[in-house]
Amino acid sequence: MNHEMVRLIEPLIPALRRYARALMRERAAADDLVQDCLERAISRWHQRRPGDDSRAWMFTILHNLAMTRLRRTTQRPVHIGLDDADPASLASAARQEDGLRHRDLLDALAQLPEEQRTVLLLVTVEELSYADAARVLDIPIGTVMSRLSRARERLAKLMSAEPRTARQSPHLRSVK
Repeated sequence: MNHEMVRLIEPLIPALRRYARALMRERAAADDLVQDCLERAISRWHQRRPGDDSRAWMFTILHNLAMTRLRRTTQRPVHIGLDDADPASLASAARQEDGLRHRDLLDALAQLPEEQRTVLLLVTVEELSYADAARVLDIPIGTVMSRLSRARERLAKLMSAEPRTARQSPHLRSVK
């Protein structure tokens, strides 16, 4: 393995894992995705154009692999028997306020359309430039900016909405 390749790829692994977790929503699937991304990048390193940003190139590979897997999953869901399920995956986290806020954020992110969620994650979480995000997603930079704007607006609305229980005000009767 070439020293330059290792020097460029290794620092990207935490960011690739973070983006994969956000896309796949499951640790094992995300780790598999990153592994496949790294294998593909290493095997095709010679195809990379000199001077290309390795970060954008790696995120493009990861994104394309993820979209292929997500399409396959929606076509053919995976079924796991209750006896085969990992007990840790059935456990629920404590219900403290931070945990609830985190869950609300993840729920709000999940409600965003896929194209808005991916742009938001690439630009805000992974700190890719608009141009790099446009290259990763193979869309014009103007589309990145408009999707990002819509994603931020919608996320802000979803996060500022009252909790479901507060919206459903109980019907009170006066008793005489």
